[in-house]
Amino acid sequence: MGLALERIAVPILALLASAFLFGLLLAIYARVDPLEAFALMYQGAFGTWFSWQNTLTRAAPLILTALCTALPARLGLVIIGNEGAVVLGGVAGAAMGVALAGAPPLVVQIGMSAAGMALGGLWVALAGALRQWRGVNETISSLLLTYIAIALMNHFVEGPLRDPQSLNKPSTASIGDANMIGTIPGMDVHWGLVFGIIACLLVYAFLRFTTWGFAMEVIGGNAKTARMMGLNVGRYVLLACGVGGAAAGIAGTVEVAAVLGKANASLAVGYGYAGILVSFLARHHPLAIIPVAILLGGIGASGGLLQRRLDLPDAAVVVLQGIIFVAILASETLYGRLLPPRQES
Repeated sequence: MGLALERIAVPILALLASAFLFGLLLAIYARVDPLEAFALMYQGAFGTWFSWQNTLTRAAPLILTALCTALPARLGLVIIGNEGAVVLGGVAGAAMGVALAGAPPLVVQIGMSAAGMALGGLWVALAGALRQWRGVNETISSLLLTYIAIALMNHFVEGPLRDPQSLNKPSTASIGDANMIGTIPGMDVHWGLVFGIIACLLVYAFLRFTTWGFAMEVIGGNAKTARMMGLNVGRYVLLACGVGGAAAGIAGTVEVAAVLGKANASLAVGYGYAGILVSFLARHHPLAIIPVAILLGGIGASGGLLQRRLDLPDAAVVVLQGIIFVAILASETLYGRLLPPRQES
């Protein structure tokens, strides 16, 4: 019980510290009343039904990209290549959508999803394979693979897959209105939100109720002991990285199929990087990812209102996200120190 409370209290303290530091920055540098700014942030994120829908739309890709970091973290790996899986998943989905033009919409959407998940999963699994069999640090390799992925996206979008009619902004051909993913009935939020929630529930059930999930927990606790017990650590590393990458890959596909309609540079807007923050703030717990993603989505959704009402740059909320990330990393030192030591009987 005490450990559970600590896992909740430490992130909350980190958020409060981040809010305090951000408020000081607003008051000293921008000459803005922090209380007014926070009130506007709440209004822009959760104050109206329109704000809620905007927040949930932004939260949808964050839920999926967070799994790209959360799943490998169960094995003790720190994967930050989420953005690379997102952009490649989006390009693969768009390419498949164009290739299947004329097929029934459901066939096209399934094909796009499969292509995005496959390429995203393989890309992140490559970082896991480099760690397992070549000893390459997975954090560095996954980050460098992200730069390669963005370069590949630019190459294909501006080269082999470019639509000749996309003059000012190079893009692939449109997947067609008939193949777009619609919105949830009664809401102006696309189905990516539902996909993300279902993915988190499935991952939680997998980790909680299957022997494979238990084996991953054992490996995360002590990989050397797991090997002595006969567990194939490499297989689980590839599984965790591959499934996590597939989740980020389908996030990119959903952005194409539900928002953009084609693949272009708009895929690389930082959803993958924000997903890293969501995962760390949620302590890599699949169910905690959902409310944390909604919170971060709300922060992102409030940027426009801050810009209009307080004349702050739209990137001000990105500064807040950066402060939160640093605070979360710094708060790791608090675990095991907030509660008094247990008395042995």
